[in-house]
Amino acid sequence: MRRTKIIATLGPATDDPAILDRLILAGADLVRLNLSHDAADVHIRRARVLRQRAQALGREVGILVDLQGPKIRIGKFKDRGIDLQDGDRFVLDMDLALDAGTPERVGVTYRQLAQDVASGDTLLLDDGRIALEVEEVKGPGIYCRVVSGGRLKSGKGINRQGGGLSARALTDKDRADMSTAAEIEADYLGVSFARSAADMQTARELFRAAGGRGGLVAKIERTEAVEAIEEIIGVSDAIMLARGDLGVEIGDAALPRLQKRIIGLARRMNKVAITATQMMESMIESAIPTRAEVSDVANAVLDGTDAVMLSAETAIGEYPVAAVAAMDRVCREAEKEPLALVTRDRRALRFKRVDEAIAMAVMFTANHMPVRAIAALTESGSTALWMSRITSTVPIYAMTPYVQTQRKVTLYSNVYPASFDLSSSDPAEIMREAVAELRRRDVVSDGDLVILTIGEPLKTPGGTNSMKILRVGAPLTAE
Repeated sequence: MRRTKIIATLGPATDDPAILDRLILAGADLVRLNLSHDAADVHIRRARVLRQRAQALGREVGILVDLQGPKIRIGKFKDRGIDLQDGDRFVLDMDLALDAGTPERVGVTYRQLAQDVASGDTLLLDDGRIALEVEEVKGPGIYCRVVSGGRLKSGKGINRQGGGLSARALTDKDRADMSTAAEIEADYLGVSFARSAADMQTARELFRAAGGRGGLVAKIERTEAVEAIEEIIGVSDAIMLARGDLGVEIGDAALPRLQKRIIGLARRMNKVAITATQMMESMIESAIPTRAEVSDVANAVLDGTDAVMLSAETAIGEYPVAAVAAMDRVCREAEKEPLALVTRDRRALRFKRVDEAIAMAVMFTANHMPVRAIAALTESGSTALWMSRITSTVPIYAMTPYVQTQRKVTLYSNVYPASFDLSSSDPAEIMREAVAELRRRDVVSDGDLVILTIGEPLKTPGGTNSMKILRVGAPLTAE
């Protein structure tokens, strides 16, 4: 079984329900709805169809709704694009209409940009493909010299090398889009360009006020976010390494080292990590990935990421199903590497909660006995999350009656959702049914060892306090 989860972005290329079915069957565990594109009603329709198709296929597929955030972009050119040569002069004009760009100047969506930059700064456009050196800031105009030229098309993003732009994390559009995310019943909400823990706390409050119940994903794409990374992880449910804008701000050479550090930190803090951006970008137009892309995905798996994400590859690409299938096979192969099987235990830590201690004991046991599967009877999914922080080849089944929890755990590494009735008041009956459910899934057979976690007395939220080692086909007694 593949432990690393795959997130596929939906778009025009996946609007055909038949394609969506194939996408799910190819291995998509979650889908992403990018609110930077398309109207709210389009995303609501896509979410509705996704739920219908997943149910028809007998799957639970999570939904990540991604806010646009304060993406700073240039306006439109009259001819859709211009060619800039090294040494050319070019002006970013805050007063120019957003549809009136010329070969000499263009408008900007963020009117305060002129207040955030100074002579000598470097501005990077189109994910760093175009570099401008600021020579002078005069009134609403930023007068630049082209350092690295090329074709510049309408609507491309702007970053300041080194970060420091003052645009707030949550825009008026984001606040309105939270209602769309709540209506969709998003399992996760991605907060773009978060700079601080306060940004994430504000986003959570606004999302809850809008009726949203999903977890929050902090997208790490600013220099300021890296500087406050522990605080941001601490108040988030997951983090996403959004390597496009982040690589532009901190420099591409710094990304691999930072990726390893942040993923490791997230796991140690019991949070989920997503690796994103350009993972298989060539597959927008190609039926196979490049060798460099294969290595990139594999290295993210070896770094311990919970999930890898496809963006334009599935949203607008010519081979959306092939992209998911390629990512699936690369993840599976990378997970065979001994480095990916190293037990990341926590012997030096002290646990504050009984259920967390039980989860850690389960994983230590599973990695030192011939255990076939783990059945975590859970309401919130917390026990399964803690278990998933320890690398193991033993699959963890989050058994819960709550659909919201089943969808939430689709993001957790090595955790698989299982609909399960916890209404019985007899622990022995629940254990028998849990083993029977694993049998129905062809996960275990007579003689196999299973670890089961349960809270006694039953129906106590956060009350997981028991770990039982059961042998399939034998009486329900501890080994």
